Amino acid sequence: MAGVQRVLVHVRCGGAAGPARFGQSVTGAFCPAGADVAVVSCGLDRGRFLLSDEPFPGSTRALLKRPSFCPAKRLEERPDLALPRELRGQGVAAGVAVLLQSSTGRILLTRRASTLSIFPNVWVPPGGHVEPDEELLAVGLRELQEETGLRLDAGTFSWRMLGLWESIYPPLLSRGLPRRHHIVAYLLLLCAESHQRLEARMCPSQSEVSAWAWLEPPLLEAIAATEDGAEALGSVPSALPPRVSVTELRSGCPSTTRLPSAAFLAPAPAHGHDVERVSTGTKFALRLWLQGQGEQG
Repeated sequence: MAGVQRVLVHVRCGGAAGPARFGQSVTGAFCPAGADVAVVSCGLDRGRFLLSDEPFPGSTRALLKRPSFCPAKRLEERPDLALPRELRGQGVAAGVAVLLQSSTGRILLTRRASTLSIFPNVWVPPGGHVEPDEELLAVGLRELQEETGLRLDAGTFSWRMLGLWESIYPPLLSRGLPRRHHIVAYLLLLCAESHQRLEARMCPSQSEVSAWAWLEPPLLEAIAATEDGAEALGSVPSALPPRVSVTELRSGCPSTTRLPSAAFLAPAPAHGHDVERVSTGTKFALRLWLQGQGEQG
């Protein structure tokens, strides 16, 4: 959404808060050297998305994670590489993504359109940038409606924070210097409607979504178990079907097809063009979702 003002991430760790720098690893400000995860307090605070090592009014405790191959982390290890000046002044944008779980236990993932400038053809939950004066839930509901046509009325769902993911594009330094940098808050929306009823109301935006699928727990568990940062193609567990039913938009019209399960298990390639796969951040969110399922059980 060109021209829309975005809320930026600020960091407070052991002192005064300041804006996160574009080339800085935000997670690295909170975790020991060599680690990739920290627990922080987060929340919207005076027009900024604040991450803090101490609680503050209205904040929520959440897990903040970066991938082991985080480009900002690698840049800190490579003083010979420098970001262009126009990028260094951009800051880090705040985003929201929503895992929508139907009453039948399925999770909605969408495949980003091939024309998008970042993460084209990658499977993700609906989501987008935080705009001024928006609460995180409002962002998630707005993006869900804009991208899929689904509008959830108050009283038909519950929700909770899953965790925070440091997302950079390109996702590996071997594929070029960072051009986008976000902290994404993943929210879980538990809907009282079945996936069949939700599917009947789907009306995706062709400019953002090229396909969608309501995935079942066995495949979601296999996706969450895959690790990015390796070149090997993810293998399909024998218990899973070789193909999965998805709906694609072709010339604006939905069409049901069957996609190889292996496409959902493919790793992020270290070099060359990206491939159809599930984003690393989505895998992180699915792990937290599965952890919550186990705790409830």
